[in-house]
Amino acid sequence: MGKLVVSLDGVVIKEVQITKDKTTLGRRPYNDIVIDNLAVSGEHAVLQMVGADVFIEDLNSTNGTYINGKAIKKQLLADNDTVEIGKYKIKFLLNGGGDYEKTMILKPGSGAPPNLGITSSFGALGGAAPIGPASIKVLTGAAAGREVALTKVVTTLGKPGVQVASITKRPTGYVFAHVEGQHRPSVNGIPLTGESIALRSGDLIELAGTQMQFVQG
Repeated sequence: MGKLVVSLDGVVIKEVQITKDKTTLGRRPYNDIVIDNLAVSGEHAVLQMVGADVFIEDLNSTNGTYINGKAIKKQLLADNDTVEIGKYKIKFLLNGGGDYEKTMILKPGSGAPPNLGITSSFGALGGAAPIGPASIKVLTGAAAGREVALTKVVTTLGKPGVQVASITKRPTGYVFAHVEGQHRPSVNGIPLTGESIALRSGDLIELAGTQMQFVQG
């Protein structure tokens, strides 16, 4: 289970397990994580759990949110990242490893894309029952012809910092969702407008400048 360790001047003042899809952080008492200090805005930041990944987003706070010394607006958290808010430091920790696929990085025009290991231990979603095997086939770019089997509960695809999406394996089938990026990916030529969409075999996905096809069965 992901955990946040909040410290001030090297002294740990609280530990918080991440169990919700959204965890708010700020000075106001209604936040999930309350830090009562004037350097912290009333609604300072929010942590969003998307499948295996946890993102932190600054909510236009007065003093900003920093990760490992760098100011951020929204960023994917990695194990042992240190979030800095005022004089407070919040370390993000992952214990163990979950049943999640690594992110497949898509870089059009480059060599075969490497895998970026982003694992988590938030557990399987909803106790998924076995469903038919499925895969993603890359149609364009340097990785054209590559096929990625969707064997994990959550598979993340894309280019971090540009456009990232996830495919979640559920009891009723596979669901495609936008995770990161100003522009949303498209399915069959139509940009994703909601939070997620159920995939059908043969669906064409365009993500981070690369076209892919969802194949099931």
